[in-house]
Amino acid sequence: MKKSVFIAEKPSVAQEFAKALHIHFTKKDGYLEAENTIVTWCVGHLVTMSYPEKYDENYKRWSFDMLPFLPQDFLYEVIPSVKKQFDIVKRILTDKAVETIYVCTDSGREGEYIYRLVKQMAGVEGKIEKRVWIDSQTEEEIVKGIENAKLLSEYDNLSEAAYLRAKEDYLMGINFSRALTLKYGRNISNYLKTDRTVISVGRVMTCVLGMVVKREREIRAFVKTPFFKVITNVCLTLEEGEEEKESSQFEAEWKVSPKSRYYKTPFLYKDNGFKDKQKAQELVDLMSETLPEQGIIEAIERKKETKNPPLLYNLAELQNDCSKLFKISPDETLTIVQELYEKKLVTYPRTDARVVSSAVCKEIYKNISGLKNYAPTNIFVAEILEQKKYTSLEKTRYCDDKKITDHYAIIPTGQGLNALNSVSSTSAKVYEIIVRRFLSIFYPAAIYNKVAVTIACKNELFAASFKMLVDEGYLKVAQNSFAKQQEDNKINTVVNVSLIEQLKKCKKNDVVHLMDFYIKEGETSPPKRYNSGSIILAMENAGQLIEDEELRAQIKGSGIGTSATRADILKKLNRIEYMSTNKKTQIITPTKLGEIVYDVVAKSIYHLLNPELTASWEKGLTYVAQGTITSKEYLDKLEGFVERRTIQVMNLNNQTELIGLFDESSKNYK
Repeated sequence: MKKSVFIAEKPSVAQEFAKALHIHFTKKDGYLEAENTIVTWCVGHLVTMSYPEKYDENYKRWSFDMLPFLPQDFLYEVIPSVKKQFDIVKRILTDKAVETIYVCTDSGREGEYIYRLVKQMAGVEGKIEKRVWIDSQTEEEIVKGIENAKLLSEYDNLSEAAYLRAKEDYLMGINFSRALTLKYGRNISNYLKTDRTVISVGRVMTCVLGMVVKREREIRAFVKTPFFKVITNVCLTLEEGEEEKESSQFEAEWKVSPKSRYYKTPFLYKDNGFKDKQKAQELVDLMSETLPEQGIIEAIERKKETKNPPLLYNLAELQNDCSKLFKISPDETLTIVQELYEKKLVTYPRTDARVVSSAVCKEIYKNISGLKNYAPTNIFVAEILEQKKYTSLEKTRYCDDKKITDHYAIIPTGQGLNALNSVSSTSAKVYEIIVRRFLSIFYPAAIYNKVAVTIACKNELFAASFKMLVDEGYLKVAQNSFAKQQEDNKINTVVNVSLIEQLKKCKKNDVVHLMDFYIKEGETSPPKRYNSGSIILAMENAGQLIEDEELRAQIKGSGIGTSATRADILKKLNRIEYMSTNKKTQIITPTKLGEIVYDVVAKSIYHLLNPELTASWEKGLTYVAQGTITSKEYLDKLEGFVERRTIQVMNLNNQTELIGLFDESSKNYK
């Protein structure tokens, strides 16, 4: 009797597949067995790349003579701690009775790599292999994934990309870490008075370190610039009673104009202030000769402004919001959303997409309907279903098949709600923000009334603008139940409603009254340090920290690392003490050692600090996965890069120069 085998990435996922098959299984050591079906599992990676000494014992000794290290054929080995499970899996996969293997590891590059390594080491041949690709662990999705499973060979390009990513990290890590350690390790040890220093270098890791150090140095080099703005209190009418008069007052800020006596003078700070307090006071004295001064409305503009619901969460956006809202690290966020995924509450978490597919749109009502009993948002769910707000989703910007590679955005499945009772309070909050972001897309834009007024007085202009929320739209859904007085979700701009109504009646050339004039002092601010969320966004956008969410969505390109790896990169940088993350604030700063390593790399292999170059490597892997370029083309380029830069390091003689740089950065550490 021919058997089928289902192999998952971990035991918990294997259990879900077993349940979905609706077959009675007997539990065995490392697998579940039925008459003609076996479900088994890896425990993450079972196989890894071998260390250089496996190629040649001489590689144990770090020496320039053994570099660059570029093996013709890469060696792999079973990880000793999981050898027992590997042997079980090998025996099952190579069993003559097994005809078909369903590959059920995570649907992504890393999941593909996990199985392919097992297949390679186990010597699996002559089997029908099918790839199960799923977006959630609901029973419906698992069954559909099995029914629609494609031949594993259709994912060969993805497999090639996975192997190349590992080879890339391996070759860069071994060659550059050894070369830099041999060249500079002793200098650093002497400088820091440590026994031994190993310089750890990585394609993505070193680039991220560079981003953190550069930002810290920008902050140190920043010189605050004071500026002085001139403000006036404007009153629309002097004829009302005191209460009414108060409600008709507002502040307006001086702005330079061609008619101004200060136009194109060197005294200006931008177009709305002065570099020198004396000049600001000069303007105040001039304007205050007779109070109140009469002003004329030179221009008044009224318009509506809309704010659309944001795109859905991908992992990076979710990690950023969780860092801000809950002060948790990207790694913690990934752990939480992975748990929610395994409990069938949300779809696949390691995704870069912020939209859903047209296929998902056709059945999106199921996801919504499943949330009827989710208390924090059940009112909105009922409204969406009753009014069938979901019917035209495929025509909106939230559906775009072209912007999806492996998986669509993170959305609630509508299932598994009972599991919320068994998760932490933070996990429950993370689930809530995913649900609210999802439900928001079925609501209209928020609408604001904006009024901008310009007032002329003595050839000088004063400007003010106001914004008032008139229609909440999606914002009523977006407000989290745990938010403190709209502190986390600011949905309104506080203005005097009476004032807005009075401004509506105002027109050009109307007379207003400038009651007094005064100076408001300020100073320029240094760049912000990265936090654990903003660094993830910067990684996603090839080193650019783009604050505006809409803009991020428009210009998003290839990032540094992937959604699956970025959290681990940050975790490693903290572990090897190249940078430090404040647990309470999630603010990231470099360490003394981190800055020293940065200087070493900057003076030896500065290309590793270039976000655009690092992103281009990642883009190359995407091209391999898409079949646009061959793995040989990519590997040739990679090996050439590694060889040139390794030899370059070997020929350098700049140790003395670096000591001066170490001294400079060390001044900032006790």
